[in-house]
Amino acid sequence: MKRILLMVLYNLPFVPWWWYQLCSYAKHTDEIPAEKKYALLKKITVHANKGGRVKIEVHGKEHIPSQKGFIFFPNHQGLFDVLSIIEACDVPFSVVAKIEVKDILFLKQVFAILKAKFMDRDNVRQSLKIIQEVTEEVKSGKNYLIFPEGTRSKKGNEVGKFKGGSFKSAMNAKCPIVPVAMLNSYQAFDTNSIRPVTVQVHFLKPIPYEEYQGMKSTEIAKLVRGQIVETIEKSLKND
Repeated sequence: MKRILLMVLYNLPFVPWWWYQLCSYAKHTDEIPAEKKYALLKKITVHANKGGRVKIEVHGKEHIPSQKGFIFFPNHQGLFDVLSIIEACDVPFSVVAKIEVKDILFLKQVFAILKAKFMDRDNVRQSLKIIQEVTEEVKSGKNYLIFPEGTRSKKGNEVGKFKGGSFKSAMNAKCPIVPVAMLNSYQAFDTNSIRPVTVQVHFLKPIPYEEYQGMKSTEIAKLVRGQIVETIEKSLKND
């Protein structure tokens, strides 16, 4: 992709050292504190985004919970989504991703450092195992990011259907749900353009367990999707 090449060329003097660090951190991820690993990812991401002519516009940063053990639920626009949230968020988190993106160069190292979980949507037993693992890790204070659409929408700023099952880990862990509205993220990696782009990341007000307990997973999915769609529509009107 042209933009990735632009990112590399802009930061060429630093790329060999950063690549060495990424690979080293990925290989020894269990031995390195989460904060140190996340700081490296954030530094590289910020410089790469600047070189790639991508500006991250952050809204609602004050809504990120100060207490550990929550889950981000953003709409899914493209391969750049996780990198945009890394720049926007100062708090370490991990990711649940589909198994198809496990071996994409660079993302592979990023996911290893984040200790991401990979879900095989065609394997029900494996999916249930991932849900349980995420539940236990969130209970112990780890933060996660889960895309409730399951795959990127491929329709720009249009939001796809949210799957109720995506919220099972949050329900089981009884943790805060943090809706995240993404705008224009698809323009970074999912188009063949290097024109300047501004990606908006909106962290919405967390939904505590007390507000969604007793709701069905499909009802939670509808609630979160509705808040994200409303935010996107409002932002597009103001542009």
